[in-house]
Amino acid sequence: MNGSRSYFLRAAIAVAALTAQPGIAFAATAEGLLPSNLSPWGMFQSADIVVKTVMIGLAIASLMTWTVWLAKTIELNRETRLAKQRLDMLESDTTLRQVERESADARDAVAQLIHTAVRETELSHGIFDDGFKERIALRLERVEGAMARKIARGTGIVATIGSTSPFIGLFGTVWGIMNAFIGISETKTTNLAVVAPGIAEALLATALGLVAAIPAVMIYNALVRSITGYRALLGDASAQVMLLISRDHSRRGMPLARAAE
Repeated sequence: MNGSRSYFLRAAIAVAALTAQPGIAFAATAEGLLPSNLSPWGMFQSADIVVKTVMIGLAIASLMTWTVWLAKTIELNRETRLAKQRLDMLESDTTLRQVERESADARDAVAQLIHTAVRETELSHGIFDDGFKERIALRLERVEGAMARKIARGTGIVATIGSTSPFIGLFGTVWGIMNAFIGISETKTTNLAVVAPGIAEALLATALGLVAAIPAVMIYNALVRSITGYRALLGDASAQVMLLISRDHSRRGMPLARAAE
């Protein structure tokens, strides 16, 4: 009998202690609700399918940005180097026939400018007048535009990623926070230990959006500056081609078509 009284007495004391400190019991419950891994990878694995899709999309966008940067950097360096070499050749004491022969098998931008100028001299039968100058200028302008569009191909993707990634990440964050509020409603508690993991997963989407957007904006600006410099080189090359044609005509006093053969 005494043993039963002692048991009930201890049980009553335990219940009173839990009633006086409800945080202890809830802490145990909240601890059981917390995920075991709060690392970025763990948060990704426990995130909602929509938030996961947003994160994967942002990771792919970031990979595309760096791929475009590497490819365009290599291409711009190569084309800029060739343009400078051709420009040095055009600025030397040479003739249209000579530069056309030296770039006969080349397909770079300045070589295309030279080829189209030679083609127009052949079609104009060596008649050097204002109409010939306009036709040459038009041909050179079209080649410049085509080469500029070619070298800028792919930069639009980087610009799109840089401008949209923060908003895509924000969408994932909003969706994740909505799920966190739903979790608050289901668990009937506002304890931070319960809702914090869901909010952290949601904020991870915004962080990934910034990780994708910031390098994209910087890379786009760098590529635009490089492309602008490259287009300036093409403009200088076009001017040198016009000067070379005029110089050939004045120096030789003979039809340009024959000089280009």
